[in-house]
Amino acid sequence: MRLRHVTHATTLVCACLVSAAALADPPVDVMQIVRDADVKWVAGQFGPGLQSAVLAGNPSQPGPYVMRVKFGPGTMSPPHFHAETRYILVLKGTWWVGAGPKWDREATTPVPAGTLVVHHPNKIHFDGAKDEEVVLQIVGVGPSGTTPVDESGQPRK
Repeated sequence: MRLRHVTHATTLVCACLVSAAALADPPVDVMQIVRDADVKWVAGQFGPGLQSAVLAGNPSQPGPYVMRVKFGPGTMSPPHFHAETRYILVLKGTWWVGAGPKWDREATTPVPAGTLVVHHPNKIHFDGAKDEEVVLQIVGVGPSGTTPVDESGQPRK
C-alpha cells in the first residue's frame, strides 16, 4: 500500500514538472507577454490618485505604444489635450468624460467598463473617476504628450 502512495506521489511530481515546462513562455523575440503582476505603476502627472504604466513601446518616442492609466476614486484630470489620436478601452470601473476648457466635474458622461473611447488629436477634454477606481488601456502612436489648458483653452505655462 505504501509503495503505491509513493508511486502516485512520484507520478504527480513528474506531471507537475512536465506541465510547468509546457507552460513556459514563448521566446521574447516571438512575442512579449505582460501579465498584470508585471505592470509597474508610477505616479501620474496630475497629482495624487493618478497612476500610469507603459506596457509596450515608448509614448515619448515615435511609434506605437500601449499604456494603462489608473484613476483612484475622486481623481479627475483637469482640461487638457493630446497631439495624437488615442484609443482608450475602459478595463475597470466607470470612467467619467467631459469636453472643453471649462472644468466641470458634474458635466461629465459615464463610460462603463468594456467601452472604447477615441480621443481625437488636439481636442480639449477632462476625465476621471468619481466613486470607484477606474483602469484604462490606451493605445496610440507617439510621440505622445499631455498639454494642460486654462479656461480660455490656451496651453498652461
